[in-house]
Amino acid sequence: MSPDLFKYLLSAAYVALVFWLSWIGMRRTRDIRGFSIGNKDMSPYLIGITLAASIASTATFVINPGFVYSHGLSAYIHYGLAGSLGILAAFLVLTRGFLRLGESSRALTIPQWILYRYNHRGLSLFFAFINLLSITFVVLILVGCSLLLTGLFPVEQKTALVLVLVFVFAYVLMGGTYAHAYTNTLQGLMMLGITVILFVQGWKYFDGDPLMALRTINEDYGAAFNRGSDLYFDFFSVFVSGFVVTFALMLQPHILTKVLYLRSERDIGKFIGTTVVVGTVFTLMLMIGFYARLAGLEVPAQDTVVREYLLHEFGSSVWGEYVLVLIFLTLLAAGMSTLDGILVSLSAMVVNDIVQPLLGPTGNGLLLSRLVLVLVGLVAVALAWNPPPLIGLFAQKGVYGLAAASIVPILFGVLLRRHIPLWVVLGAALLGLFGHLGLNLTGLVKNPAVSASYAIFLALGFGLLGLLLTRGSVATANIPAAALDNSTVVE
Repeated sequence: MSPDLFKYLLSAAYVALVFWLSWIGMRRTRDIRGFSIGNKDMSPYLIGITLAASIASTATFVINPGFVYSHGLSAYIHYGLAGSLGILAAFLVLTRGFLRLGESSRALTIPQWILYRYNHRGLSLFFAFINLLSITFVVLILVGCSLLLTGLFPVEQKTALVLVLVFVFAYVLMGGTYAHAYTNTLQGLMMLGITVILFVQGWKYFDGDPLMALRTINEDYGAAFNRGSDLYFDFFSVFVSGFVVTFALMLQPHILTKVLYLRSERDIGKFIGTTVVVGTVFTLMLMIGFYARLAGLEVPAQDTVVREYLLHEFGSSVWGEYVLVLIFLTLLAAGMSTLDGILVSLSAMVVNDIVQPLLGPTGNGLLLSRLVLVLVGLVAVALAWNPPPLIGLFAQKGVYGLAAASIVPILFGVLLRRHIPLWVVLGAALLGLFGHLGLNLTGLVKNPAVSASYAIFLALGFGLLGLLLTRGSVATANIPAAALDNSTVVE
């Protein structure tokens, strides 16, 4: 069998398998609740793999290795070590309380959770609109997947962009959350296998001493803090911002709402353990940035480092072409595993938290969610049609702003039993969002993780001050009693 025939047959088999899983998901999706968070009948291990695949996605598998290629060990510590610790901390702190309140209120989305916690429709609407910033990450994934598809098939990038969108939208429209979870499990297992293979295959470039090999590029490249980098140059920009912003990123709708898929609190340990183990393995993909640099590749476009490295390593032999097909399909799956989750959460959020509150009951919510999904896709393609040079930084501007705005309302809402005044929550959210955008978009802080971390600390400081000033008027929040029993309480 020729490599070309193998490529098309394997791709067709993958597409068929994904649509079969989506069809199974469609049979289990009967209403807007099932489309949004499922019917509470999924294994915590399956949900853990689904979440790990959603967190990793195109950023870890395609875009972030380019930062490692350009900035060295400091970028690896930022995304790999600090980011992994931020993920673990977020789920240990937030999962139990968020699940309790979500269960008692039967929330489907983050804005709906905000509504039940703070009992204010305007605040819920505000969060619904700023959650639309997630579309910047959709753009990143579409661009990353289109770059991979051009390495696999003889198509132009814009054609590849449309093909990726049509494929993902088709299977998500069918099954919603079930399609997302089932296909993510398949894609997550593929990602695990390819990550280990690529990590082992490229280890030869370290020649037995990774740190010494990196220092052969230059001393700064192999240093924890790269003095020559404009992004990762000190302890705050490398470690603190990586930890803080990743912790906050776990508050994104397509990530934190996975907690609501769980059947009960008994599943939390299995869920977190699976997510952390699988996610830690995925961070090994960042090593490709080192391998590409040590292999002597000159890659002018940072976002294409992974594609160029794979073509360099596997594109010159017949057996390599077979392997390349498997790898490219898996990397495409990595992007789709997050894209489908964001699309499901965005469409459910627009219907539940924007359309219905503003326009009233709309009849068939499931049909409307699917129509909104199409609209989101069209907007994303328009933004991705002529992407900025560094798509990773573009996406970070949007999603990090969302993370900075969400940290106080969700963190305080989970950990505190007391009533939190609206002005404290809204003020902290506004400081987080506009503090990050102001610092970053004006050029005062180039690294979006650093500007977001500054904004998060500012928002937390404002929130704590607000709590201190209103301590004398403490009252129990309007939270269902079941959500408060045995929960972590900070007075």
